[in-house]
Amino acid sequence: MRESVSEMPEYCTVEAAMEVVGGKWKMAILKHLTAGPHRFGELRRALPSVTQRMLTRQLRELEADGIVLRTVYPQVPPKVEYSLTAIGKTLEDVIHRLEEWGAWYRQQDLPRPADPLSRG
Repeated sequence: MRESVSEMPEYCTVEAAMEVVGGKWKMAILKHLTAGPHRFGELRRALPSVTQRMLTRQLRELEADGIVLRTVYPQVPPKVEYSLTAIGKTLEDVIHRLEEWGAWYRQQDLPRPADPLSRG
């Protein structure tokens, strides 16, 4: 069980933010939701490397933290959509800036780490 953000010391604001949106898939999920509501299958196809179990877990955590809204429509077959809450929408600028930074970073000519198996 993870530490409650409300119980973290006041000086841990970055840690609190990372507790809510950190992890391999949360920001990618949120990026897709900035375009509007998505069904689970749409998110699954948009993120083909994530397992169904992990996507479900990340969505549940984001929902529990008030970032994502899960809406179930009473129809057959059931329809479920995920969207950003008002709090989640406050992350849109952060998401777009991270996306820009990621694109910039990938273009940098960075030194490659040495191959640990090579002898030299």
